[in-house]
Amino acid sequence: RFITSLLCPRTHPAQELAELYHQRWEIELGFREIKQTLQEGEPVLRSKQPALVRQELWGVLIAYTLLRRWMREMAAHVQVEPQRISFHTASYAIVNLLAVPSLDSAGTLPKQLAALLAQSRHFVLPPRRTGRSFPRVVKKRASKFPTKKCQSALN
Repeated sequence: RFITSLLCPRTHPAQELAELYHQRWEIELGFREIKQTLQEGEPVLRSKQPALVRQELWGVLIAYTLLRRWMREMAAHVQVEPQRISFHTASYAIVNLLAVPSLDSAGTLPKQLAALLAQSRHFVLPPRRTGRSFPRVVKKRASKFPTKKCQSALN
């Protein structure tokens, strides 16, 4: 169940809204991958001028798209859906492969990428669990002070 302001069940069926929410969640996970892994928790946009902010944003989006494209190749190689490839681990492997210059000639990059593709099984995550539910609850606050005790309990 979820709360929405879209009240007409004919124009906004509940099942359709639930599917859209799932898609939205996948997009949010992508944003988290960009912020935490690609940007390593640093501010995403360091530039101060609008043109440079756009350039930096496009650079991040292109890098993310290229990483996801290679991860799709890795997933196809091991015959799993692309979401089962660990973004964190695979992105570090791919970026390190491209960032560290090889001592061999530049023509060895396809061979190195093929070797990374052969290691794809190491980047596979377990299947996502379905049917999970996390009802909202009020969590007890952690405090360094003792809690007040009921007077009737003291007597």
